[in-house]
Amino acid sequence: MNQKAKKLAGLSVVSAVALFVLGAANSAQADPSGTPQYRPLAGVGSDTTTPVMNGLSNDITIGGSKVIGSYDATGSATIATQAAAACQSIARPNGSGAGRTALLQSLAANNGCLQFSRSSSLNLAATGGAQLTYVPFALDGVTYAITGNDVTIPRNLDLATLQSIYTCNPAVVGSAPNFAITAMLPQAGSGTRSFWEGKMGITDADVVAGKYPCITDKSNGQPIEEQDGRVLTDTSLIPFSIASYDAEESQAIQDVRGQAVLGAIAGVAAQQINSAFPVTREVYNVIPTTDTATAPWSTTFVGGSSLVCADTATITKFGFTVAPDCGSTTNVTAP
Repeated sequence: MNQKAKKLAGLSVVSAVALFVLGAANSAQADPSGTPQYRPLAGVGSDTTTPVMNGLSNDITIGGSKVIGSYDATGSATIATQAAAACQSIARPNGSGAGRTALLQSLAANNGCLQFSRSSSLNLAATGGAQLTYVPFALDGVTYAITGNDVTIPRNLDLATLQSIYTCNPAVVGSAPNFAITAMLPQAGSGTRSFWEGKMGITDADVVAGKYPCITDKSNGQPIEEQDGRVLTDTSLIPFSIASYDAEESQAIQDVRGQAVLGAIAGVAAQQINSAFPVTREVYNVIPTTDTATAPWSTTFVGGSSLVCADTATITKFGFTVAPDCGSTTNVTAP
């Protein structure tokens, strides 16, 4: 990783607060191609984990045949996940929440179109239908990104200051309508968005209701896709997956960082080995709870020796580290 771009700019957290008061090359394969056309495990959802799951889908086989069909969060309007007619024109889900909803809809219809979803956040709320198990497989860090030109927002902040920004504290961000700092969020349904909102101590309902007027989830009138640094201005910041930044920088996936550089949190620089970073999250594959002991779900996702957990090279290639409880089935939605 380009540590020069990511390490501290010589500003401590204390001086950061004072400053505020004062003033597509080599990208991973997209939707499944090749044989078999339709895979036993078709999944949709999180944009953050799309690249690593695409990579795993190319590596993992059972009996010599690829088993995972991972469909991108963005692309064509519809996708075809299985041979059945009901599965030929599914609206493409974009984000963890949309992926969960699509999986639940498929389970309710009993159409076999989807077998799992990708999620970069943990949501154990009751589903109103089938119970789901969030199976962790990788660990990510999340920090804030700014442009390399930004002299308003320091490259080292503590969580309390970040929370002041995302609650639009006028002593930090200035006053409406001309805020000195704009706090950005990815589009609704993004797992990164919901995770970051939790860390910032705000709710999505309040964001949507306009309680925090310095927050925006749009750029040029369009929803902001997560992990896209091109939306940043020189007075804005946005949450960013460290794994995604690393994978974009290494050209493992399409580079859409723009001028984005990653900020340190409480003096800890953003780096690939995320276990010591102040803001970390596990990322998940979400499967029906009734299938946790059934192949190919169990063989592919469940347990530390599962096919996904065993493919450490691919997980680290895309900027993540293997989750310490990879393959665990303890995260089950409420009845």
